[in-house]
Amino acid sequence: MTKISCGIDFGTSNSSVAIDKNGHISLVPVEQSHVTIPSAIFFRPVDNKAFFGRTAIDLFFDRQEGRFMRSLKRVLGTSLMKHGTVVNGATMNFASIITSFLRHIKEKADAVAGQEIDSVVMGRPVHFVDNDPDADARAQAELTSIAQRIGFKHIDFQFEPIAAAFAHEVHIQGEKLAIVVDLGGGTSDFTVIKLSNQYLNKADRTSDILANTGVRIGGNDFDKQLSLSAIMPELGYRSTYGAKHLEVPLKPFHDLAEWSKVNFLYTPKLIMQTRQLLHESHDKKRYNRLLQVLVHETGHTLLAAAEKAKIALSAQEKHQALFDFIEDGFSITIGRERFEEAIQDDVEKIAASAKECLQQAGVTNEAIDLVILTGGSTEVHSVQVEFKRLFPNAAIADENKLSSVGLGLAYDSQHKFGSPAITGVAR
Repeated sequence: MTKISCGIDFGTSNSSVAIDKNGHISLVPVEQSHVTIPSAIFFRPVDNKAFFGRTAIDLFFDRQEGRFMRSLKRVLGTSLMKHGTVVNGATMNFASIITSFLRHIKEKADAVAGQEIDSVVMGRPVHFVDNDPDADARAQAELTSIAQRIGFKHIDFQFEPIAAAFAHEVHIQGEKLAIVVDLGGGTSDFTVIKLSNQYLNKADRTSDILANTGVRIGGNDFDKQLSLSAIMPELGYRSTYGAKHLEVPLKPFHDLAEWSKVNFLYTPKLIMQTRQLLHESHDKKRYNRLLQVLVHETGHTLLAAAEKAKIALSAQEKHQALFDFIEDGFSITIGRERFEEAIQDDVEKIAASAKECLQQAGVTNEAIDLVILTGGSTEVHSVQVEFKRLFPNAAIADENKLSSVGLGLAYDSQHKFGSPAITGVAR
């Protein structure tokens, strides 16, 4: 039997898998011809059959009945893993939910390989949970257990930015000092590493990896800040009610701005509370929009509109976001400047983590030859401006933004599980 291993990039927003077959690495089509799949699940009622990726998103936005979930990776290591959630009236734990998604990806890889793959390198952020080593270790243990449940016998992990570096290395002549900037949906991770195509078959890369850092800020946080700044005020965020002009509760708005928390909002208690406050609201028109979102359970549609605005504002100066699912003719025009102001603190924290990585590596900004950008959030205009400012002398590599981690993890699996020396990379 052919020795085949794989690398799985389970991302907050998108996921991918690549296989190493006789030293040849290739990405696996995981949804029709696509080599990436949105990390999304839709459970239909009655039998709780699961649908994944773009199919799940389409079912949800076609207003089919069922339970939709995204950003499941952010649950790893948190208390939510123990508590679980209600799916179409039945309690389901998050380990089972994540297992179903990753099993779907493994089955795609097994089909392409023509056999069951038992060896995997799983990607992981530098920190699943910031400043909490116990939660971080718990998250990796949970992911290990899930990998075992879907049939893997040999499991290892690699930091996602290091995997992204491996994916680019095959094209690098001579030695270059690189920093990998990996901005995903849930985390931003950095690695300073020495790269060369002469190092492709080095078994031990410890001496080449100079430092890695990370912070739990990513594209989902950009969505949240944009939503709170430009969208939620039009739903009554920070408005007041009653004779004492008290501020309305802010938690529902914050939860509506996070993919992993939206589903917990549609409770009779919160809807009743919102109705009661609406009677005393000083801005009934806007606050009623919040009630409509809760009653009709359109929080994910609201978040999708924020995400769409973020993507649009990465390429253009203004975007008109439509919210006619809340109210006929309701739209908000958002300028890039407002978006960039909303995420300024997050971008500064991301840049600070990159600078910390340089300090730990003992190198200067000017010493970096190559900046490898991976992850969809590197498309954001202010992020690009910041990293070009930080590394004015470096070349920028940004191909395969959404799939380079999966490729690199498969490359790493080749070393860790002993298949023949690498012969090429299918991109």
